[in-house]
Amino acid sequence: MFDKILIANRGEIACRVIKSARAMGIKTVAIYSDADAQALHVKMADEAVHIGPSPANQSYIVIEKVMQAIRETGAQAVHPGYGFLSENTLFAKALEAEGIIFIGPPAHAIENMGDKITSKKLAQEAGVNTVPGYMGVIADADEAVKISNEVGYPVMLKASAGGGGKGMRIAWNDAEAREGFQSSKNEAANSFGDDRIFIEKFVTQPRHIEIQVLADNHGNCIYLNERECSIQRRNQKVIEEAPSPFLSPEVRKAMGEQSCALAQAVGYTSAGTVEFIVDREQNFYFLEMNTRLQVEHPVTELITGVDLVEQMIRVANGQTLSLTQDEVQINGWAMECRLYAEDPYRGFLPSIGRLTRYRPPVESHNATTVVRNDTGVFEGGEISIFYDPMIAKLCTWAPDRAAAIAEMRNALDAFEVEGIGHNIPFLSAVMDHPKFCAGTITTAFIEEEYPDGFEGVDLSADTLKVVAACIAAMYRLGEIRRTRVSGRMDNHERRVRDDWVVSLQGHDFPVVISADPNGSTVRFENGNYRVASDWTPGKSIALMNVDGTDIALKVEKCTSGFRIRFRGADMRVTVRSPRQAELAKLMIEKTPPDTSKLLLCPMPGLIVKVEVSIGDEVQEGQSLCTIEAMKMENILRAEKKSIITKIHATAGDSLAVDAVIMEFE
Repeated sequence: MFDKILIANRGEIACRVIKSARAMGIKTVAIYSDADAQALHVKMADEAVHIGPSPANQSYIVIEKVMQAIRETGAQAVHPGYGFLSENTLFAKALEAEGIIFIGPPAHAIENMGDKITSKKLAQEAGVNTVPGYMGVIADADEAVKISNEVGYPVMLKASAGGGGKGMRIAWNDAEAREGFQSSKNEAANSFGDDRIFIEKFVTQPRHIEIQVLADNHGNCIYLNERECSIQRRNQKVIEEAPSPFLSPEVRKAMGEQSCALAQAVGYTSAGTVEFIVDREQNFYFLEMNTRLQVEHPVTELITGVDLVEQMIRVANGQTLSLTQDEVQINGWAMECRLYAEDPYRGFLPSIGRLTRYRPPVESHNATTVVRNDTGVFEGGEISIFYDPMIAKLCTWAPDRAAAIAEMRNALDAFEVEGIGHNIPFLSAVMDHPKFCAGTITTAFIEEEYPDGFEGVDLSADTLKVVAACIAAMYRLGEIRRTRVSGRMDNHERRVRDDWVVSLQGHDFPVVISADPNGSTVRFENGNYRVASDWTPGKSIALMNVDGTDIALKVEKCTSGFRIRFRGADMRVTVRSPRQAELAKLMIEKTPPDTSKLLLCPMPGLIVKVEVSIGDEVQEGQSLCTIEAMKMENILRAEKKSIITKIHATAGDSLAVDAVIMEFE
């Protein structure tokens, strides 16, 4: 077995590899850029080597710099993680030339499967179902439009060397095909150094289901069931689960066997993933093969008990698979939520900054539930603009799907993140969505269910009453605490009342509280709730028991109440006396400032291009400028017909959130 391996990556996947290597008694080497000097993976590794400036194209994806780190440390093998150099043939060949073991597939398999055009042709030859499309290289936007019409709209434009949702666009007409071709081409060039684009038919109402394969150097190949990855946004996976609630055992077997056939046809070894699009009739079509460890691999590990990183290391060391296909089981159900540094209330645009608070739920592993959090950050660390916005992968396991979802709800409610925008509210909302709970989802779920973006969650009246009961009990406790402050004048004795009005999300709940040493009984007009907790004022998480059910509330004190975050809802809750509540209804609400004549920067990012000039008349939907952040291009468009009066930013400028880019007449 290897004595030392280098991890050619960063963030949570580097930390994940370190954990398995450490358990196997293998020393690890981390590499890091300027931005990652204090990163968690650097602290966890046995050694760390600085490899260059913050941008990935000057550090993590510069092959020679990684090779130099290998030479300096004497690492015998390299685990590439995912992204960066994980599917770079030149990197694999460079390692081979110096006698360093690549913990992944052979270079020819990466080359064949990493190129989506070649991989589709090979899949067809191996008897794998494929999507109709045009596999040739497309020269320009005019040709892209022509081919799109021949294939038939809607079409998917994809970067041949792409992955992770980069360099992908859906086009429903000629204009979108033309624009999507250029954006995909730019993203592909920036992210992969390869701007080749191909086009294939976009299957409507599709589900994204992938098969995990594992192969050794001795001709053995098995599949470890499937993962459902249909909850996506901008072709980037957000929530995954294993197994799929949709597949029949027969289709699972067929997909698995085709995946193994493809892997063996290209001489694949190590862990890999074959991705499929599946329609409503369970017809499945090959999308691509990812010749690396997938982001969502933990859900497969949770239902099979197989440590995929360990298996990759053992295969790279020449060992035979210790597992046969007959031994692969499906034990329970697993969920994974990707926690991103992005603001769901601002169109999911990237967010950067310092993690002033980062407290994941406590990880646990027992016979009935598992909570696992794969992360690469820590409290006080900084989320930079240079890398992918994923902060952590929160996973839960339970014997069945409903229980796994319930466990995920509680874990999300207990997850504390402050200092940056994050998507926990959105993840919580999905966990409660009827379609998701029923498993009737497609890759268009987010676009269909949140067409106007995410604006928070309106909780049901029953749920609001539960929250109101908790808040009433908490507020009363705070009032009692204040009465015990020493130094008060004798003639200003403070008494705590029992009747309050709790207001949240436009609802007013008059309540009466009866407290005893074991908790409080909160009486509403039409029912009672029994609330018990060890919460004390100042705690940011309130673990409450309401009528025997445990819930977690994120709590922040504010005037006359609390700011509460629960199940995707972010709400201000006020607690007033009946008279105060009566007077509050007469108060005038403050209106927000008018920004209709301003184009504001929706996220921290770099201005790539400004497409208009002062005095130009712009039409609704016209492109105004392009902003790049966290490896994604975003085009800002005019919302209505207008004239440009001022432009405050030019190409190359780095802007903060809400910075004024231009003004309109």
